[in-house]
Amino acid sequence: MDSDDEMVEEAVEGHLDDDGLPHGFCTVTYSSTDRFEGNFVHGEKNGRGKFFFFDGSTLEGYYVDDALQGQGVYTYEDGGILQGTYVDGELNGPAQEYDPDGRLIFKGQYKDNIRHGVCWIHYPICAKGTSHLASALHNCARPRPPSSEPILSPAGSSHCMDVNPTESVLRGRGSVYHFDKSTSSCISTNALLPDPYESERVYVADSLISSAGEGLFSKVAMGPNTVMSFYNGVRITHQEVDNRDWALNGNTLSLDEEIVIDVPEPYNHTSKYCASLGHKANHSFTPNCIYDMFVHPRFGPIKCIRTLRAVEADEELTVAYGYDHSPPGKSGPEAPEWYQVELKAFQATQQK
Repeated sequence: MDSDDEMVEEAVEGHLDDDGLPHGFCTVTYSSTDRFEGNFVHGEKNGRGKFFFFDGSTLEGYYVDDALQGQGVYTYEDGGILQGTYVDGELNGPAQEYDPDGRLIFKGQYKDNIRHGVCWIHYPICAKGTSHLASALHNCARPRPPSSEPILSPAGSSHCMDVNPTESVLRGRGSVYHFDKSTSSCISTNALLPDPYESERVYVADSLISSAGEGLFSKVAMGPNTVMSFYNGVRITHQEVDNRDWALNGNTLSLDEEIVIDVPEPYNHTSKYCASLGHKANHSFTPNCIYDMFVHPRFGPIKCIRTLRAVEADEELTVAYGYDHSPPGKSGPEAPEWYQVELKAFQATQQK
C-alpha cells in the first residue's frame, strides 16, 4: 500500500528530524486523503500505527521499516473486522473475519493478500425471515475463535445452521458443535458426534494392507492437496510417550515440540470414538497423503490428513508415519518392530 502512487505525503503534524522527515509520533496526511497516525523513525513507520482511509476503513498494527509486520486489524467501513498476520505489509498467514455484528464469517489462511488453501466461510443461505446460516470448508481463492464465540461447523453449504447466541454454538443436521479442545484426559465431550466435513469424504473399513486391521478410505474421488480427515486426540507430552511401552503408542502423532496427540484405548474403536478418523490411516513408504497442521473450529490446533495426489473413490488413504530412522546413539530406527520389518523389506525392494 505504501508503494501506491497516491501515497504521497501532503502534510505532516509532529516532530521532524534534521532532514525534514517525520520522527517520533506524527500524523501524516496523504494526497489520497488517507491519514496515518503512529511512530516514525527518520521518515519510516516504526512502531504501532494506524491508517485512516478515505472510505472510512482503518488498518492498525505494528510497523517495522515502513511495513506492517505481525498481527494487524483491518476494520471495514461498515464495521466488519479482519484480523490477520502480515509479513512485509501483506497478509500472509492465519486470519479471521467478523461481520459488523461480531459474527465469525471467515477463518483460514492468506497468501500475498489473497485467501489461500482450505478455509472456513460462513454463508447466510436459508429460509426467508430467519437467521439461519451455513458454513463450509473450502479451498479458497480470495481475502481460532475463542471458546466463548460461535464456532463454525464444517457442514456443506446446503445444510442449514441456526445460530443460538445463548449457547455460542452453531446447529447443523440436528447436532450442536461446541468448541471442544481436548485435554490430557478428555478426548472429546461428545466422542460419538462425527465431523460432518469428514463424514462426506472418508470412511473406515478393513485395510487392504496385510495385518493392518482397519484403514481409512476415500468416499469420493478427490484432487491433490485436499483435506480429507482430522487427527484429534488427547494431548500428552513427548516425555510421556518416550517413557512408556511401544504397544501404547500405536495412535500417537506429534503436534509440536511439546504436545503429542494420542487416541488411546478404548477410543481407537469407532464404537467409542468417531468424532475424528485420522488415526485410522495406515502407514506406507509410498503414501498418497501427508499429515499437516490444521486449526479446527471444534478441536482447536490438531493435524489433518491432506492428499499428496488425486485419489479415487474407495482408495485407501495412507501416510508415512515418519519414525526416526537414525536416532543418535542407536543402531537402528526408533520405531516399533513391525515398522522396522517393513522398512527393511522396502529398502530391499529399492536396492533391486
